[in-house]
Amino acid sequence: MNGGRLVIRSGSVDISVVDRGGDGPLLVLLHGLAGSARELFPTADALTDAFRVVVVDQRGHGHSTRRPEQLSRAAFVNDIVQVITQFSPDRAATLIGQSMGAHTAFLTAAARPDLVERLVMLEGHVSGSDQPDETARLGAFFDSWPVTFADPEEARSFLGESVLTEAWISDLEPTSEGLRRRFDADVMQRTIEAVHEPRWAEWEALTVPTLAVFAENGMFSAEQKAELIRRRPRTLRADIRDASHDAHLDGFDGWIGVLRDHLVNGRER
Repeated sequence: MNGGRLVIRSGSVDISVVDRGGDGPLLVLLHGLAGSARELFPTADALTDAFRVVVVDQRGHGHSTRRPEQLSRAAFVNDIVQVITQFSPDRAATLIGQSMGAHTAFLTAAARPDLVERLVMLEGHVSGSDQPDETARLGAFFDSWPVTFADPEEARSFLGESVLTEAWISDLEPTSEGLRRRFDADVMQRTIEAVHEPRWAEWEALTVPTLAVFAENGMFSAEQKAELIRRRPRTLRADIRDASHDAHLDGFDGWIGVLRDHLVNGRER
């Protein structure tokens, strides 16, 4: 099963998994909202000397089922359970997620600690959101995109220039009408609505060793970062300087340094 893109059936949904290789214990990488496995390939390839690394397109994203009926957090968790049990039936895995992917990874570790050896959350949180219109704004933003772009330059002109834009552009799907995004706006809105529910009870009861990684210029305030650690004091924390919420893209060297120190070299940072 080593190498290439595979499809795992999770209920009525196809989950696309890219196996980047390696011969160590299983490590599963999870992207954020409206992202895909592709943006985490460089992270995966930096860790294959120590792990067997697979990268998942979560439901509603990438090459996985685009319009799944179920978008609950439990459905996302079950998908990752299926991935772990298929790729590593005899040993627990390490989960690494960014943003929404961190939330999925955390809930998987909380629900199935027998399957998760270690957890790393990049720019993830469990407090939810107290801004009721935030999900609607996100949905409206994605819905404002043209159905297709003629070429990458047109996409760049519409979306602007940033590391996140480049990740979106590199993942556009070629069609006979042009380049199309690999997700639907309403699915993204429904997905993030579930992420925005507070999950403090699961966080405080979490038994899996956990590293929370934050970016200096990320999404969360100093108070939010501190609260995550205060409410689960055994959580390790690392910070990446001069990086944004998408630190796996614009703070790559710092991000990989944190991961290697924590997962490969066994140092706390």
